[in-house]
Amino acid sequence: MRLLIQRVKWASVTIGGRLYSRIGAGLLVLVGVGNDDGEEDLEYLAGKLIRLRIFDDEAGVMNRDVVQTSGEVLVVSQFTLMASTRKGNRPSYIKAAPEAVSRPLYERFAVRVGELLGRPVATGQFGADMQVELLNDGPVTIWIDSKNKE
Repeated sequence: MRLLIQRVKWASVTIGGRLYSRIGAGLLVLVGVGNDDGEEDLEYLAGKLIRLRIFDDEAGVMNRDVVQTSGEVLVVSQFTLMASTRKGNRPSYIKAAPEAVSRPLYERFAVRVGELLGRPVATGQFGADMQVELLNDGPVTIWIDSKNKE
């Protein structure tokens, strides 16, 4: 699984011209699920996300996590995070899991993040054509891959 995490002042998802979900200050999390991903990947990334200290403390140092700042979280599925651009100019999505695998993992990921956060998270709609808007704070953007634990 791959996450692209953005610290935001606000973020929203619009589908078909209608607002679907919106958060204030917190994290916008784009989630890509690969063919070989499972519960271990989900648990690792959910815990890492919630404990990620990317919010400023009183001294202006990134030393607080989303729980400590009472931040909100918006989780959006994005299969294009699994793109391979190794060959040619057209990305290949062969590493992205099929819907039968990725939808349940994405949905469980959102629920698990909510459990760790202590409240439900906002989500996008799996498979929908979504317009995602955000105001990146910092900017702070971080990529985490469960198969590459640095």
